[in-house]
Amino acid sequence: MYQYSYNTVIGKIYIAEKDNCVCNVSFESLNYTNKETPLIKKTYSQLKEYFTGNRKSFDIPISANGTEFQIKVWKELQKIPYGKTATYKGIAENIGNKNASRAVGMANNKNPIAIIIPCHRVIGTNGNLTGYAGGIKLKKYLLELEKQNSK
Repeated sequence: MYQYSYNTVIGKIYIAEKDNCVCNVSFESLNYTNKETPLIKKTYSQLKEYFTGNRKSFDIPISANGTEFQIKVWKELQKIPYGKTATYKGIAENIGNKNASRAVGMANNKNPIAIIIPCHRVIGTNGNLTGYAGGIKLKKYLLELEKQNSK
C-alpha cells in the first residue's frame, strides 16, 4: 500500500492506493509507504479539477474496504448526482431498510474515500448539515462548490 499527501484548497489530503485501486482519500495520514504512484497522481489531478469546478465525476478505480452494509451504502452514495443532496433516511430507503438511517450515518462516518464517494452530499431530513470527517465547515464548502458549478 502506498500513500501520498498534497496541499489543496481544503487543506492537506492523503491519497492511498492498494492493488491498483484508490483505497483511501482522507484528511489524516495512514501507516502506508510514502510514494507518489501514477494512480495517486491521477487521483490528485482529478481532485484539483473538482476543486476548480471543472470535474463533476471521477474515473479512477476505487476499492473501499468495509462491511457488506457499508459497501451497500457507499455504492448508493455514488448515485447522488453532483450538486444534489440526499438524506440519511432516503439512502436507508434506497438500500431497502427504511429504519436504518442511523446505521447509514455510521457507514458515512466510515467512508474511506472522501469526496470521490460523496458522503458530503448526505444531509439530515430537516435539511441540516450533519457530521463530516473534515468538519461541517468543509462539508458546507463542498456542497456550495458543487451548487455553484452545477448550473
